[in-house]
Amino acid sequence: MQQLDWLVLIGTLAFIVGFGAWKTRKNRSIQDYIKGGNSSKWWTIGLSVMATQASAITFLSTTGQAFHDGMGFVQFYFGLPIAMVIICLVFIPLYHKLKVFTAYEFLEDRFDLKTRTLTAILFLIQRGLAAGITIFAPAIILSVVLGWNLVTLNIIIGFLVIIYTVTGGTKAVSVTQKQQMFVIFAGMFVAFFIVLDYLPEEITFTKALTIAGASDKMEILDFSFNLENRYTFWSGIIGGSFLALSYFGTDQSQVQRYLSGKSVKEMQWGLIFNGLLKVPMQFFILLVGIMVFVFYQFNASPLNFNPEAEKAVLNSSYAEEYQEVQNKLREVEKEKATMSAVFVADANDNTTEFARSAAGQRLGELNQLERGYREEGKEIIAKAAPDIEKNDRDYMFVHFILNNLPRGLIGLLLAVILSAAMSSTASEINALATISSIDLYKRNVKEEKSDEHYVKATKLLTFGWGILAIIVACFASLAENLIQLVNIIGSIFYGNVLGIFLLAFFIKHVKGNAVFIAALITQAIVVVGWYFDWMPYLWLNLFGCVLVMVIALILQAFNQSKDANLESA
Repeated sequence: MQQLDWLVLIGTLAFIVGFGAWKTRKNRSIQDYIKGGNSSKWWTIGLSVMATQASAITFLSTTGQAFHDGMGFVQFYFGLPIAMVIICLVFIPLYHKLKVFTAYEFLEDRFDLKTRTLTAILFLIQRGLAAGITIFAPAIILSVVLGWNLVTLNIIIGFLVIIYTVTGGTKAVSVTQKQQMFVIFAGMFVAFFIVLDYLPEEITFTKALTIAGASDKMEILDFSFNLENRYTFWSGIIGGSFLALSYFGTDQSQVQRYLSGKSVKEMQWGLIFNGLLKVPMQFFILLVGIMVFVFYQFNASPLNFNPEAEKAVLNSSYAEEYQEVQNKLREVEKEKATMSAVFVADANDNTTEFARSAAGQRLGELNQLERGYREEGKEIIAKAAPDIEKNDRDYMFVHFILNNLPRGLIGLLLAVILSAAMSSTASEINALATISSIDLYKRNVKEEKSDEHYVKATKLLTFGWGILAIIVACFASLAENLIQLVNIIGSIFYGNVLGIFLLAFFIKHVKGNAVFIAALITQAIVVVGWYFDWMPYLWLNLFGCVLVMVIALILQAFNQSKDANLESA
């Protein structure tokens, strides 16, 4: 990185942190600190909700997902607009009417304290883990690519977030997320147009999509009912709807974003804005990954995008074997560039339809060969350095940034990655502190305390959760794909929690004891189901939701039958 990149990176992050801390320095009441004084407009809510979900993992993993597997991952988000409409019609009016600080306050009114406490604890477990991962995701990749110390990066990202989140609470999170989303959108558009500009002059955007299609990267919709496929239209519409319903309707990191709205209408418009924009946004991020894939059809790429893995294998006794595979990849890349140009050649270039068709077929074969060589490279890395991460999906985009973008823009794109990490982490530790303060601490304190006391307690808890997130980040390990890891963690817990809320909303005769026991049983079964891989993780949301409702209904019927027998006796 050059001096200009450092100036752009540090300047952007310093402005966001400083602005957030200064703008919200006067929050004194618990209403201001946790609900932002109920002053947020709909566009602030919409951007804040998007920024909470759009972590650094979104940009690192989603582009890598597109590069390797194509556009199919966008189906994951198909259920989101449906969930937004349901939350606007059911969840928001109820939360606003009850004037709750957290989603789980409602559960005590409807059921009992132990059910409220259980759901709060389930939230703290899954979101506490996720907060660490949102710090760890960019830190591990930037540490490897830039040669920075991983622990130091975790601490820097964590403390930047802690500074303004502790200072200003919910309002600071919302205010800074507007700036972060601006940086994120600007950076991704710049990256997209630069990739297009770097393609050969005769390769237009349309031709680039045609080249990607020849390698099956543009297969967006899969209508099959095959449970072996993680991402299909049906898993997105059904499993994705349940995941989004639970995430946006019951996860405090999201609920807290729209509870800060000025009115029910502002909250609803904010979520509708998110629902309309989120799918196109994810489509666009995937499209950036596709354009980088096309870029590497005409340019050399490393056999493995993780520089640490390549360095380890090239310094081992397997170096010669690895270089042989790398040389084979180079030959494939040369032929790919030729076949790609022939495949999209204009009719007036004296290229016959037969030649274009043959080139397209050969291009698909070459990309299969490339995939095989990359897998072979990973196997060699595993033999040479078993402890080194051989999976390189999450390294692809940052490798492209550092090796191809001009000075200044490298700093901007790294600022995008770190801003995204900060925005989602801030929301998470803000929500974790709120749940700890309101649902656990305040609810169990017998004597009345002042607003100032609870603001101080929430600030202290925010700091504590921030430190814990940093610790989790320092001990995390890279999964197959980080965006999948976050969604898997959510899917293990979200279905159960959503089922509890649906029982509370719609099935009035079910009582607290039945729901509490059903939730414990369901959580155990879902964890077992995930561990033994009973189904793709998205379906765990539907499975957990239905299971807790069925078990609760059975238990309630049993209790009523027992009570009736006792009365008759």
